[in-house]
Amino acid sequence: MNYGRLEGHSRIEDDGILAFVSNSSFLHKNSFDGFRAVQEADFNELWVLDLKGDARTSGEDRRRQGGNIFGDQIKVGIAIYCFVKKKGSKGFKIFYDAVRDYAKADEKMEFIQAPLSTRTMQELRPDARHNWLNLPSAEFEQFIPIATKETKATKIEGQERAIFKLFSLGISTNRDEWLYDRDQKVLTKKVRQLIGAYDAIPPTTKTYPDTLKWSRNLKRRLARNEREPFSAKRIVQASYRPYSPRWLYQSDVFTDELGLADELFPPTGKNVGISFSAPGFRTNYCALAVEGVADLHFGAAVDGYQQVTRYRFEGGKRLDNVTDWALSQFRTHYGDNGITKDNIFAYVYAVLHDPKYHQTFTSNLKREFPRVPFHRDFKRWCTWGKSLLDLHLGYLSAKPYALKRTDVSDAKARSAAQKPRVILRADERAGTIVLDTETQLSGIPGEAWEYKLGNRSALEWVLDQHKERQTKDVSLRRLKLAPYSFSDHKEGVIDLLKRVTTVSLNTVEIVDAMKKEPRA
Repeated sequence: MNYGRLEGHSRIEDDGILAFVSNSSFLHKNSFDGFRAVQEADFNELWVLDLKGDARTSGEDRRRQGGNIFGDQIKVGIAIYCFVKKKGSKGFKIFYDAVRDYAKADEKMEFIQAPLSTRTMQELRPDARHNWLNLPSAEFEQFIPIATKETKATKIEGQERAIFKLFSLGISTNRDEWLYDRDQKVLTKKVRQLIGAYDAIPPTTKTYPDTLKWSRNLKRRLARNEREPFSAKRIVQASYRPYSPRWLYQSDVFTDELGLADELFPPTGKNVGISFSAPGFRTNYCALAVEGVADLHFGAAVDGYQQVTRYRFEGGKRLDNVTDWALSQFRTHYGDNGITKDNIFAYVYAVLHDPKYHQTFTSNLKREFPRVPFHRDFKRWCTWGKSLLDLHLGYLSAKPYALKRTDVSDAKARSAAQKPRVILRADERAGTIVLDTETQLSGIPGEAWEYKLGNRSALEWVLDQHKERQTKDVSLRRLKLAPYSFSDHKEGVIDLLKRVTTVSLNTVEIVDAMKKEPRA
């Protein structure tokens, strides 16, 4: 089966049924809209049983998917399709039934026993974009787009029709362990080794030694004899994960996909941006202000992340990335010539944190970039946005929350001259974080856990990014660098957790206020 006409379609001249079991993604994934369009043209009816079971989702959505009917031996969701062709019939109808959420594999086996004739099927109506399930809201189309490919591409300012001129995916290094680090000196050593190993290989080589991590792009650059001397100016602060910055060597050669990093966050320029879930996201929606280029998988390993910025850089000059067209739209709508581009940036950031916006337009956001409505009280949303920006960009200067720290010596580890065993486990119900076998933090308010970025709370992101992990890169292990040790960063992590607790509580307070605000 391909993305167009189904095999077997040509064998059905006038009347017939084509039935098969396959991936349930055909029903709802944005990437299969072309496939759905062809089936709408080729057939008159579709009778489908959705068995769910998609293991590539995460969080609560993964739990809702339940077990896979094939005993979790495959990762994709499963559906049973019966396409019907009727001579003389026009149009296309879909009759749909789905197993309940959270169902296990054995329950799904029972579910498929009932014949179609005994089922109460739901009739689905495809929209103009060939969406069958989880139809996006038509209201979304009336909002103002934050970014479009057309605005990005045009050289004529009068043709811009989006809030931001440029946008870009986060960077994909394909060699994070080489190009990211907490320590500038360690990063410098790694990069110098990387450059030396790369420069030792001629561009005509047909073999690629394991002295560095290769990728298709890097092999192509070597074939073109692209070289890059070490430069300390390329070491910049980057937004690797939420509340987890890293030093990055912003390399044109060794970064697999740099995107527009050099135009949005050049090594010598200062800027602020918003990193947000790209269309097709699988985890919960995430948006966070950043002061350095964000990673492609900023908020989830399974999702891509886009970024828009307040400014852009061209020929060494800093230019507005908020368009004049957007400024005119906002000033005209609100009848206020005092609105600035900074106000618009803050307003957008507030809207991207609105829980009602996420809930109402999830299907839209999974298919396209955000669009923002004109809310009744622009100044209030702008104020919320500025407060959130200050909180999220200035989290390191937030007032530490008064968590209770309990230390009990790990006598066994100490007697063996060993460090306490690292745990880094959170217990939301108890309001505690166990750091290691000696130290626990308690008194974390329940509201602090509500501030989520993707499927993790901000506090959980801090814990996740400070775990001890062994490198799998053989070439990197040969350098015999001192491995990351949590104990060396423990006091800093405790301080960070206290500050992020404050940020989380203040964020939740603002978001809760948004829930009560009239939209019209």
